[in-house]
Amino acid sequence: MAKAKSKAAYMISAVAEQYEIHPQTLRLYEREGLLKPSRSEGNTRLYTDGDLERLEVILHLTRDLGVNLAGVEIVLNMREKMREMQTQIQEFVATLNRELAARKAWKPELQDRNWLIPVIDARQAGVSGEASATSPGAKAAPRRNR
Repeated sequence: MAKAKSKAAYMISAVAEQYEIHPQTLRLYEREGLLKPSRSEGNTRLYTDGDLERLEVILHLTRDLGVNLAGVEIVLNMREKMREMQTQIQEFVATLNRELAARKAWKPELQDRNWLIPVIDARQAGVSGEASATSPGAKAAPRRNR
């Protein structure tokens, strides 16, 4: 079961205290585009659980790994692109599964086969080729003396 996200929002002073950072650091992260807290009607910054998760990543990169803010921006952008790609892959796989299910319904003889691309046995298809090196009738290539 997926973890339910709360709609809670935290003010800058509470976040700064919780993560032991100065409020100016949070403002810097916002100026640099690393964090995008929402605003109240009184223009107070409000940090959601998603913002706090992102802040934890930023702090891990800067404190533990020594990454500068430009590097943090690159890492965060790459993480977002990877999430988008993962979504695209999941959609692609879902489409393939739907098409495979539709094909199986259309051709019941395919029910027991699990391939995405049909496999053709060259011997059954009548395709002739040269004997392979491992077949019994294959001749070994002559050896050269050096």
